Amino acid sequence: MLKILIKTFTTAALLSSLYACNDEESASNPIELTQEREGHSVARLWNEVILDAIRNDYARPTVHARNLFHLSGAMYDSWAAFRQKETPYLAGTENCSINDLNIPDDILPLQEKAISYATYTLLKHRFANSPGAGFTLNEADTLMLDLDYDKDFDSTDFVNSSDTAAALGNFIAQCYINHGLTDGSNEQNGYANLHYRPVNPNLKLNYENAGNPTIIDMNRWQRIELENFIDQAGNPVTDIPEFLSPEWGNVKTFSLTDDDKTTYTRDGVNYNLYHDPGQPPLIGEELEQEYKWGFALVSAWSSHLDETDGVMWDISPASLGNIQSFPDDFRDFDQFYDLLQGGDSSQGYQINPTTSEPYEPQMVPRGDYARVLAEFWADGPDSETPPGHWYVILNSVSDHPQLEKRWAGEGDVLGNLEWDIKTYFSLGGTMHDAAIAAWSVKGWYDYIRPVSAIRAMSDLGQSSDPNGDSYHPQGIPLISGLIELVVQGDPLAGENNEHLGKIKVYAWKGPAYIDNPLLDRAGVDWILAEQWWPYQRPSFVTPPFAGYVSGHSTFSRAAAELMTRMTGDAYFPGGMSGFEIKANDFLVFEKGPSVDMTLQWATYQDASDQCSLSRIWGGIHPPADDLPGRHMGMVIGPKAFDKANSLFSGN
Repeated sequence: MLKILIKTFTTAALLSSLYACNDEESASNPIELTQEREGHSVARLWNEVILDAIRNDYARPTVHARNLFHLSGAMYDSWAAFRQKETPYLAGTENCSINDLNIPDDILPLQEKAISYATYTLLKHRFANSPGAGFTLNEADTLMLDLDYDKDFDSTDFVNSSDTAAALGNFIAQCYINHGLTDGSNEQNGYANLHYRPVNPNLKLNYENAGNPTIIDMNRWQRIELENFIDQAGNPVTDIPEFLSPEWGNVKTFSLTDDDKTTYTRDGVNYNLYHDPGQPPLIGEELEQEYKWGFALVSAWSSHLDETDGVMWDISPASLGNIQSFPDDFRDFDQFYDLLQGGDSSQGYQINPTTSEPYEPQMVPRGDYARVLAEFWADGPDSETPPGHWYVILNSVSDHPQLEKRWAGEGDVLGNLEWDIKTYFSLGGTMHDAAIAAWSVKGWYDYIRPVSAIRAMSDLGQSSDPNGDSYHPQGIPLISGLIELVVQGDPLAGENNEHLGKIKVYAWKGPAYIDNPLLDRAGVDWILAEQWWPYQRPSFVTPPFAGYVSGHSTFSRAAAELMTRMTGDAYFPGGMSGFEIKANDFLVFEKGPSVDMTLQWATYQDASDQCSLSRIWGGIHPPADDLPGRHMGMVIGPKAFDKANSLFSGN
């Protein structure tokens, strides 16, 4: 997701400092305790390696949420093993006993070494088959060398070993490796699906094929068949991607419990759902109008991807953010989303609470803002994926000079290592639970994506006028100026009027109009709806899994709730965070944006809400996917925080 809020630190730069000792304190203290490193902690150094490993692996949000959790958990356990108060997570359990560990007075060097060996060993195991394994393992080896640790030391006997901390780290890593082979993820078989099968034939997308002529069930997910597929991490994929993790509800959770779980059965197979939001709007059922409205809105918002339309927006916190409530009934979603102009019920903020000054307005073309959002939050090439994105945000917050590293905003200021260990572990558990919950819903409801629904409805015709041409009760609704019929004399009618009576949409024209992304922009115009494309790369188009619920919305809102609780403040340090965008130097698959801008967020929730909207402008989700995911995140984040906090408190 983010490339983000702060400059990217290299491992060498992060290792530029050594331990800092206070000579005066040491002189008066009979036991000379090692003082914390200046600059970034060992946990932060390893977190940067982990994020790079994800960027160079296949884009699998569920798998990497689990990797981030387990790697952060291994770091936490290695740190907590030497503490009297905190309870480790996996270490110390029945199959991972550390009861015989001898704990000296000077624990910091041992913690750093145990953290490093645990992370190094588990990282090598998890990313051994990554397409970027060579890069990842080299970066990990380099960090071990820079830390002056023997990367070939592999003992796990921490009781009898000559190097207790290193052996303990290896032992904890092995605990997580063993746990990962029995946690329901099917890691040993490459996380392959065991039972799920799609009901619809593939949708073949290229510039010659039109519409969606082979779809069977307009409520169910459909695989996308491309001539050249490149996943979200930039890796070429030769086979048509399967549905990613439809059975992820079977994976062992962090804080989710049986009280959060509902079990359904399909084709003799049980599907566990966490925080089940209920059935989405379906064609042919009670909420059919909401189904049609939602996917029509996605097409309508595609018309906003034009910076030349003269519409200017203030994208500062003076106008955006500060949403007070979210509807939970699909029938009320039209009161939250602006069908014609775009956006939501943001009301903005009068003042920055840190500076007590008003936020400065920032006027930019709506078309630039919408396009930038769609790419910024899309997890494109070299992405950390959505869960990793929030680690980058966390790191930027931790680096902010105005942040006081007090857990939950209270108590003593924590050292960098303790802060990083606790925040990484808490965020890892939150992202892992968000992945389990969101994908448990995706696997069961198996909901259709906009590119399939918009083309399928448009193939049937229009559903607005029973007495008009091309009427079909399950067709797409007409919206004047945005979704209309091709009539006599229309430039889209074709040389022989072969397209007469078809649906046309005013939308982004698609990748066929881009030869050179550095020079060309497709723009917005009337196109045949059968040729509608999401605002995505032509080698990707739409993620290989069902839409309902939005993973981005679930991840982001859960993370925002957690960040608010960990820092003790709803606002970013300083009352605002942001990311600089340079004109014509950001968009990947077409030229733009036309102006410089800064994406700005006053609160963590504002960043989360912006992420959610970006997926609609990107053509990836209708509103029905979005808000239920946000509601799930609102529950997941606080519960994960409470779980982590109980471990930190020794309970």
